[in-house]
Amino acid sequence: MGLALGTAAIVLVVLVWELARPTLKRAVARLHLLWVGHRRAAAPSGYDPGRERRAEQRARSLLRSCVNEHDWAMYRDLGFLRVWGRGGEHADGEDASYAYLIYPHKPLVAYMIETGELLSEYCVAFPDESKPYGSSRLPDSDDVLAKWMALSADERRLVGEANMHLPGRQVDPDRVRRDLARLRRWEHERVRTRERSSRRRGGERDNVRAA
Repeated sequence: MGLALGTAAIVLVVLVWELARPTLKRAVARLHLLWVGHRRAAAPSGYDPGRERRAEQRARSLLRSCVNEHDWAMYRDLGFLRVWGRGGEHADGEDASYAYLIYPHKPLVAYMIETGELLSEYCVAFPDESKPYGSSRLPDSDDVLAKWMALSADERRLVGEANMHLPGRQVDPDRVRRDLARLRRWEHERVRTRERSSRRRGGERDNVRAA
């Protein structure tokens, strides 16, 4: 009798479990969804995945408004800026013997204009102290603009306070040499484009006068 009752109890438990299992699975799934929703709600609501991209777009607009057309085109096309030595006093570099290349979030690279010899790297940083979270780095174009402004305004002070290293510490010398060659080709092409445009305009004026 006892054995029969025990067997019946086991069968009843198994049947109840089989009947209740779908309901329990749905309950567990519902609890999981609630937990995930709670985690998402607790996450910082101020984070915006597009923030960095928009910040860079604004930084590029600001950089473009501050530098001349030639320098903006250089940065837009080549990804770096050049600043003549001696505080950038000579816009055309006529009296400068050396210059700097400014890369985003890289040291300033000084080089001799005549020979292309690399002189030094100057490590300077302009962190973004206003960010409440995430990286403290400025957008790329803001970093370039900050270095350009500091170097153009007071070259002696900037390089005096920077950490100076031999070429190749952080920026690949071969990359710099390639960039200098790219810069020469880019500037030569711009000169040729201006000359062609000037000749074209001159020809158009001659045709107007002849007519």
